[in-house]
Amino acid sequence: MAYKFEIIKDQADEYRVRFKYKSEIVFVTEGYTSKQNAKNAIASVKKNGPDAETDDNS
Repeated sequence: MAYKFEIIKDQADEYRVRFKYKSEIVFVTEGYTSKQNAKNAIASVKKNGPDAETDDNS
């Protein structure tokens, strides 16, 4: 699959989630203190993302 979530540990010892298309990073989340919180963020994006509104502030 071309899209994927990736959990990483950053230099501040926090967990972050990267959303990637092929090898390109589309977005990175804030840092989380636990891996479970990072997994919860992924679940939230999967659940709520399809219905998310788009704000064009340009």
